[in-house]
Amino acid sequence: PAASLLYPYGLDQHDQKNPKLDDGTSKKVSLTVPFTFYGKKYQNLYVNNNGVISFDSRVNQYTPDPFPLADGRPFVAPYWGDVDNVLGGDVFYRETTDPTLLARITKNINQYFPKIPYTATWAFVATWDHVAYYGSTTNKGNTFQAVLTTNTETSFIILNYWDIQWTTGAASDGDPETGLGGTPAHAGFNSGDETNFYNIPGSQTEAIINITETSNVNVPGRWVFQVDDFKVTGVPTETPKAADNNNCWL
Repeated sequence: PAASLLYPYGLDQHDQKNPKLDDGTSKKVSLTVPFTFYGKKYQNLYVNNNGVISFDSRVNQYTPDPFPLADGRPFVAPYWGDVDNVLGGDVFYRETTDPTLLARITKNINQYFPKIPYTATWAFVATWDHVAYYGSTTNKGNTFQAVLTTNTETSFIILNYWDIQWTTGAASDGDPETGLGGTPAHAGFNSGDETNFYNIPGSQTEAIINITETSNVNVPGRWVFQVDDFKVTGVPTETPKAADNNNCWL
């Protein structure tokens, strides 16, 4: 059931779709429920084409910086790189209280965090569907997803990596033909306080292309974090059995 890694998305799920615009973003999304991210409640967010969900302000920047960021922007970066949805792919998002989806999210969170009582009452799903990279001369695309969920007190973010074919856009010194090299994409969290942040292993290295194989919850391609307070370790797991160290997590 590998396809079940992604939660349902697309126009048939009543998703909104971002404009076809290089370095573009969604309109400001006003949430019906505040989302607590590292001790602060946020009611507005943006889904940025370049693989970032940001709180309160847009992120147009296409070459990623390592966390923590000096300017204090709070955001989650499922896969921060130079996406160009004009060349290919779509960016979808929706806020939802669909009972079927919430039940599935609840089941997953309970599985990964058995000691934390949790029943999802709200979710926000953003999906980058086969998105191209800036300057691409190929049809390579990346498909990944971020799900924010809360029960109004405890917040989690689920990151799903279904298909990653490129790491770098041409303006970040990537190769137009391969989508590799230069300054590769970055994945993680930045709280905005310069203290609390997390960089998913492999970020900004060529190893980030293997993020479909890594995990902190023993589900290849999925990373899950409790984010209402700063807790980066997720759940205790065995180190994934792999031939190299890129698949370890700390």
